Amino acid sequence: MTMSDDAPAATAKSSDRRAETGDGSVSVHTETINRSRAELYAFWRDFTNLPRVMENVVSVTADGKLSHWTVTGPNGNLEWDAEIIEDVPDRLIAWRSAEGADIEHSGCIEFRDAPPGRGSWVTATIAYKPPAGIIGKAVAKLSQKEPAIQSRRDLRRFKQYCETGEIATSTPPNPQPQS
Repeated sequence: MTMSDDAPAATAKSSDRRAETGDGSVSVHTETINRSRAELYAFWRDFTNLPRVMENVVSVTADGKLSHWTVTGPNGNLEWDAEIIEDVPDRLIAWRSAEGADIEHSGCIEFRDAPPGRGSWVTATIAYKPPAGIIGKAVAKLSQKEPAIQSRRDLRRFKQYCETGEIATSTPPNPQPQS
């Protein structure tokens, strides 16, 4: 019997497919958010909403299954185009970067029902190949711009925004020095 494995290569069951990612990395984070799957999916599916909750995302423009992303990286802004490869309303959005992207990556965001009265579980899985390999990953970690670190923070910010309408920060509202 032959098994089909349509997971991103870095998360594949087959060791041959996992080897395709070389020095790639995978991160998986889940948050319980007190909102329905439908509400959360609708917010996320409109990619232009994401700069509100993702601190390193500068802008996103979307046209159907294609989107253009600009994010702040450890060495300035990075840009890429991404395409949706699977879209199941109220359940899942999967994507991959287009060829020639600054950061080669793929991932998915899943929306599942949590126990009754608890809202939804939102799981983000991201597989990426760091520019400059292990050294690039180390630099990104030191600057707190590594995708695994950012995805965990961004899911927490998404939770805060969806549950309260705002994101708590420690930055004062008017950071100018007082005379």
